[in-house]
Amino acid sequence: MKSSAKNISLTSLDDLFSTEEERSKNVVGTIVNIPLSQLHDFPNHPFKVRDDEKMEETVESVKAYGVLVPAIVRQRPDGEYEIVSGHRRKRASELAGLSELPAIVRDLDDDAATIIMVDSNLQRENILPSERAAAYKMKLEAIKRQGERRDLTSAQVGQKLKWAVERVAEDAGESRSQVQRYVRLTELQPELQDMVDTGKIAMTPAVEISYLKPKEQELLLETIDSEQATPSLSQAQRMKKLSQVGGLNEDTMLSIMSEQKKPELSSNITLSGEKLKKYFPKSYTPAQIENTIFKLLDSWLLKRQRDQSR
Repeated sequence: MKSSAKNISLTSLDDLFSTEEERSKNVVGTIVNIPLSQLHDFPNHPFKVRDDEKMEETVESVKAYGVLVPAIVRQRPDGEYEIVSGHRRKRASELAGLSELPAIVRDLDDDAATIIMVDSNLQRENILPSERAAAYKMKLEAIKRQGERRDLTSAQVGQKLKWAVERVAEDAGESRSQVQRYVRLTELQPELQDMVDTGKIAMTPAVEISYLKPKEQELLLETIDSEQATPSLSQAQRMKKLSQVGGLNEDTMLSIMSEQKKPELSSNITLSGEKLKKYFPKSYTPAQIENTIFKLLDSWLLKRQRDQSR
C-alpha cells in the first residue's frame, strides 16, 4: 500500500484528538499515512485503550471527518512503526473501518519517546491509579537515565534523581510526595492494583501495603478473600511494621484483618457538584453552597449535643 505525505501545520487543524501537550508545541512536519497493520503499540504502554462511550464518540467523529490530528510515531528496525502518541486514534480508525492513520515520524531515542508518550496521555480523563502509577514510574526512570548519561559523579546523579521527581510532579500538576506515592503502587501485586483501581482499597492504605514482600501480599489477598474485607489505613500500617521486623505471618495477618474496623474520617472527602446542585438555587456560587452546608452541619451537631445531654 502506498503511503502519501504532505507538509502541514498541525495547529491549523480542528483538533479533536490531540492533548494539551501536543497542542502546545505548534508542531510542523511531514504527515505520512501509515497502514494500521504497520503500527505497533509502545512497549509496556501503561494506558488502557477502552472501547467505551468516549471511544464511540471518537469513532463517529473519525467516520465523519477522518483523523484530523496525526499520531506521533517512530520507526522500528524492521521498517514498521511504533506509536508514541495516538493509540486511541489507531483504535478509533480500526473501528471506523479505515486502513491508514496519518502520523508524523520522529527520530526519538527510548527515553525521549517514553517522556512524550507519558505526557501526551496524562491529559486524558478517567486515568486509573495503576495507569498513572506506571506512567509516572516510566517517565521518572527515563529522566533518571538521561541524567546518568550526562553526570559524572554520584552526587550529581543524586541531584538528578531529586530533580527528576520534581520535574514529573511539576509536569503532572502533582506534589513530589504524591508522585512518589503513585510510584509505590507499582510494587503491588496486579490483583491489589485492581482493587485500588476499583476503589476497594484506598490510595493511602495501598501505599502502606506496597511495602509488604510479594509473598506477604499474596497472603493478604487470601486473607481479604477469606475475611471479605480490605485493610484500613491503621491495619495496613501495622502489617507494614510487622513485615519490617519479620513478624508478619498468617496468624498475625489474620488477627489484624479479623478486627472490626473503626470508622476513619478521610481528609479528602469530595462532594460532587452534580449531586449537590439539586439542593441549591442555580444562582448560588460555590462559596455560598459551602457556607450553607457548614451552617446545616453546625445545626446538626448542636442537635446531637442536645440529644446526648438529655
